[in-house]
Amino acid sequence: MEYIYAAMILQSVDKDINEANVKSIIEAAGIEADDARIKALIAALEDVDIEEAMATTAVAAAPAAATGAAPAATEEAAEPEEEEEEEDEEAAEEEAAAGLGALFG
Repeated sequence: MEYIYAAMILQSVDKDINEANVKSIIEAAGIEADDARIKALIAALEDVDIEEAMATTAVAAAPAAATGAAPAATEEAAEPEEEEEEEDEEAAEEEAAAGLGALFG
């Protein structure tokens, strides 16, 4: 993933996306650069319009982010049920303890 980020950084500052530039960004991040991965990235991006790809990805990610909020709301709605279950368990434990006290009474 960091190799793709390096290419995106180069694109955003209008630098050539080539092996040397990608390698320098990767190494600047403190990561040991893998020359084979860099070459594969450069080859894969050869016919790609990165600006268009980034714009398309941003548009596609926006609805996904909005849908991601719905499960969070569902999880929040489930929390009160869990609290009620915990309270019921505590009450049952107290009743059981009271019953044991009667045995040793």
